[in-house]
Amino acid sequence: MTEKRTRWINALIQIGAFVLALLFTIVILLLSGAPPLEAFRQIILGSLQSFKKFSDVLVAWVPLLLTSTGLLLTFTAGLWNIGIEGQITLGAIFTTWVLRLLQDSALPPGVIIVLAILAGMVGGGLWAALAGALKTFGGVNEIFGGLGLNFVATALTLWLIFGPWKRPGVGSMSGTEPFPNMLWLPQIESLRLSVWSVVLGLAGIILVYFLLRGTYFGLKLKAVGNNMRSAYRLGVPTWQYMMLAFVICGVFAGMAGAIQVTGVYHRLIPSISSGYGFLGLMVAMLINYQAIWVIPVSLFFAGLNIGSIQLPIVLKLDSSLSGVIQGVLVLSVLMMEGARQRLMRKL
Repeated sequence: MTEKRTRWINALIQIGAFVLALLFTIVILLLSGAPPLEAFRQIILGSLQSFKKFSDVLVAWVPLLLTSTGLLLTFTAGLWNIGIEGQITLGAIFTTWVLRLLQDSALPPGVIIVLAILAGMVGGGLWAALAGALKTFGGVNEIFGGLGLNFVATALTLWLIFGPWKRPGVGSMSGTEPFPNMLWLPQIESLRLSVWSVVLGLAGIILVYFLLRGTYFGLKLKAVGNNMRSAYRLGVPTWQYMMLAFVICGVFAGMAGAIQVTGVYHRLIPSISSGYGFLGLMVAMLINYQAIWVIPVSLFFAGLNIGSIQLPIVLKLDSSLSGVIQGVLVLSVLMMEGARQRLMRKL
């Protein structure tokens, strides 16, 4: 089969997956009594109608971009880092700890913010290393180990918010005491968006793109993911590369948690991860682990999340419809990918 014909088949399969997801979503909307075109229109308006709304999309996009970027590494190594939600949370906890520790010090605010973000990266990396150690040394499947660590991270967050870090005189689900403005990432005037967070997100995906495509590390990581036993026989230190994939992914997740604290909520809240870890898993599966597609696909998912806020306001629909669209899109891609592989074997 020619390379040109293969490309056409792949393109048609991808288009078919999108059409299948669209049709399934339309059926759901019709069953709920909502006009599909108007629902899609409201989602688009909710994310792109004004620069302020688009800036809100970018606020959601940055942590999603960072988590999806980190997951590229663990997926390349053949690992399911389900514990990434907990790694985001630990990044937020470490960031909050450093901000609380240094907020009354003589250090310049910019230095404190940098140290806090670095601490968040360390926290995420350490929590990921624990998941990696359970996998490589304890024989615990990374899915079960990651889920367990997610619960521990959530419980730790609640204990801190209602215990040692609770607001003076009251324990509140709204989170810890907000940090002063000088310890926030600088934001565009009248917007929630920080240019620095966008820069960090883009720098992260550029780094991982070249790491996976143009280095021996990326080549060996792919070898581990494709066939661990063969990679080991060829001299690749497999468990070390698995641990590195976990740790680097955790560092990116921790950075996402740090940005949630310093650039979005300005405090630690119970649901600080905002589900970006699980959403990042869907993004990574949808793009078939190709780094070049992380930016547009994660932006599309962030737009769905923000735009769907319009649905209950205008059409009296639940905003969780965006989650349905995202899930159906990933499921459709996986189904069509299976069909593609069967077709390629026959041809």
